[in-house]
Amino acid sequence: MDRVHALEKALERIVLDPQYHDILTLVKGIRNGIVYGTKVRFPHALVMIFLFRSGSLRSKCWLVFKATRQHARNLGLFAFVYKTTMLLLKHTSPTGKERHYDSFLAGLLGGYTVFGRTIHNSVSQQIVIYVFARVALALAKLAVQPRSVGDVKGGGGGWGLLDERSGLRKELVKNGWVGFASLSWAMVMYVWRWHPEAVQPSLRSSMNYIYAQSDDWDSLRNFIWHNK
Repeated sequence: MDRVHALEKALERIVLDPQYHDILTLVKGIRNGIVYGTKVRFPHALVMIFLFRSGSLRSKCWLVFKATRQHARNLGLFAFVYKTTMLLLKHTSPTGKERHYDSFLAGLLGGYTVFGRTIHNSVSQQIVIYVFARVALALAKLAVQPRSVGDVKGGGGGWGLLDERSGLRKELVKNGWVGFASLSWAMVMYVWRWHPEAVQPSLRSSMNYIYAQSDDWDSLRNFIWHNK
């Protein structure tokens, strides 16, 4: 017991030592990416695969494991590439500090290394599409937000592309989300209806379940309990 306690103390001294901080941030980043990827993907894969995939229990469990492993691996590896690149860029900077574009370059390298070379992987595609949608919303907000005044942590403010007093800016702020949500659903329903092969498989399965398979039934059982 004393040996275990002594080892714990020694490890704690190492993880709290400032000279190891940079290296340990990589380990912590990998750990957090793996944990988060597992927590996000496992329940999603469990529900989607058991609801919409056919096959034996063993095959379904294997698919859940594969999807969860892929998501966890992607986020863990991206965290490692991103944080490693950020450290290298920081140490090669003339000032020894992070530059404004470092995160862009690190994200570019991580995106290419982890996601860009796996075009046929559905898990990677879902992550990238999710990120793209969030970026599109963020850029839309930055476009209409006024520029920051003074020193604001993290950059602060927007790009101020439209005058704060203009009527166009007010209309975009008021109706931007309405248009974005409406057009997104209009396009996805059109593409699913006339070009279903172009829709991502899991989304296509869920849309078929809701909108196509609700058109047919031949008994009370498959009207209420399950589809025909």
